[in-house]
Amino acid sequence: MIRIRQIGLLLSLLIGLSTAAAEQLSIAVASNFTAPMREIALEFEKTTGHQLRISYGSSGKFFAQISHGAPFQVFLSADQAKPAALCDAGLAVPASQFSYAIGALALWSPESNTVDEQGVILRTGNFNKLAIANPLLAPYGRAAVEVLKHLKLDEVTRDKWVTGENIAQTYQYVSTGNAEIGFVAVSQVIENGNLKSGSAWILPSDLYSPIKQDAVLLTSAKDNQVAKAFIAYLKGSEAQEIIRAYGYNVAETN
Repeated sequence: MIRIRQIGLLLSLLIGLSTAAAEQLSIAVASNFTAPMREIALEFEKTTGHQLRISYGSSGKFFAQISHGAPFQVFLSADQAKPAALCDAGLAVPASQFSYAIGALALWSPESNTVDEQGVILRTGNFNKLAIANPLLAPYGRAAVEVLKHLKLDEVTRDKWVTGENIAQTYQYVSTGNAEIGFVAVSQVIENGNLKSGSAWILPSDLYSPIKQDAVLLTSAKDNQVAKAFIAYLKGSEAQEIIRAYGYNVAETN
């Protein structure tokens, strides 16, 4: 009888472990980080056996959804302000916030000879539409406006701006020809250090404020071991190697 009980207990533990292993982690990810996140997710799942359910989109929309109870467990924002605001509201764990990537900005065209390495086309005005992300919502949009102001080209180009809701939509405007050129995330056009297509000017970092992108553990998952394992993996060397391959920098404090 004791042996049967022991076997039953063992089976219960195994079932519990199996259930834990099958647990899905729900993550909200800024759209600019789509490409590296897909690689990171594959490696994390392969390494740990855990499953990730990832939503990509506007950080502003995710912030609103999380504020209204959306069931995410980890948030990878395109900025620092939104994770900090969630911490202030008691919706995220303050000690968990960290910069997982520092973004970079590029002026890009899908055509091979349109943008040179100094972005001369911006000064000549030889284009009809310039795509930028909404500077009121998107850090990459704010950075684009900073660049134009620094170059004293914000007013002369303003009538040609086509504004995307986020950096993913901005990239789409350019890639589909709705704008000849656009300010996009370097991660959208660079892979393993090489330009995937078209032509681009990688903007000097002194033309805009650092685009620090922070991740945070949401309060609902403060005791979730899978969530903690993912954040630890995101800080690790394997994930950082992938992040750098897409043109991001990684904060030394990680």
